[in-house]
Amino acid sequence: MAAIDWSFLRPSLPAAVNDVLTPGASVVVTGCAGFIGSHISEALLSLGCKVTGVDSLTDYYDPAQKRDNLSGFVDHPDFTFRHEDLNDLDATELLAGARACFHLAAQAGVRASWGQEFTNYLDWNVLATQRLLEACRTDAVRGGLHRLVYSSSSSVYGDQPRYPVTEDDLPMPRSPYGVSKLAAEHLCVLYGANYEVPTTSLRYFTVYGPRQRPDMAFRIYLEDALDGRQFTVYGDGQQTRDFTFVSDAVRANLLAVAAPNMAEVFNVGGGARISLRDSLAMLDGHLADVTGGAAPAVVFEDTAKGDVRHTYADRSRVEERIGYAPMVPLEDGLLREVQWTVDRRRRLDA
Repeated sequence: MAAIDWSFLRPSLPAAVNDVLTPGASVVVTGCAGFIGSHISEALLSLGCKVTGVDSLTDYYDPAQKRDNLSGFVDHPDFTFRHEDLNDLDATELLAGARACFHLAAQAGVRASWGQEFTNYLDWNVLATQRLLEACRTDAVRGGLHRLVYSSSSSVYGDQPRYPVTEDDLPMPRSPYGVSKLAAEHLCVLYGANYEVPTTSLRYFTVYGPRQRPDMAFRIYLEDALDGRQFTVYGDGQQTRDFTFVSDAVRANLLAVAAPNMAEVFNVGGGARISLRDSLAMLDGHLADVTGGAAPAVVFEDTAKGDVRHTYADRSRVEERIGYAPMVPLEDGLLREVQWTVDRRRRLDA
């Protein structure tokens, strides 16, 4: 069953997007079993597209959770799942005939990107992106591909001297993860400038909602509450984030296929900049309403290496160029994540 009802989607999209993502259009989603990728796959299927999804199901977190993300649509007649690594497959064959490629496959995680693990970030974030871009140069792909939409991250900004940040502000990533996302983003821009590969890069600001990865703060907090564990805050809790509901991130991806310019980069924020403490207080209220249960005890530890103090997106450019604006308020989105987390736990315990 879909975690989100996508019936609103087609009427909300402009004609330029609907002309690309027509019923029967072939599209590719890399990282299709992930948090955002699984939602994008479902959204495209709801539009009638024929979706080829690629995912290597790495063990960064339990692959069973990724398979669960796929479960609602893996048997859909218009969905083809390829359990493969982008660095091993024939990228030209994958993209041949596709109107759009939504490239979400990546090694996630700021805190895990230090040390020897950085090799994975180079392989799956940088080299895999470069292989897709090389394929986009070939005659078999370039004639039919309207856009490669690359999923970047607000981690490229690091700590900035002023907020909200614009796409013209100097990127200063504070983690190897941020460096790898920025490198792949630069590759998208370079291939656009030099080979006219049509790319759009989206810098997500703290996406949350149903299927959120188990290493992300809201998901950890909810699971800790349900299991009676304490929750660890890294820092003083006054750090702020611009939280973006997952359906808004999905809609930004679809809008990006009709971006007017070659190889542009956009901020995708939710418009709800709030401290971690205040966002957890909202979760507490929803937990009490949904389960009657108590919030977890909170302990504080030093800020983790690579974590930034604040994030907050200036959305002027993305609103002007592709018409993106967030649709889901934070209170509503948090309630939906609580409901999904509780429902998932009940389903698995049944």
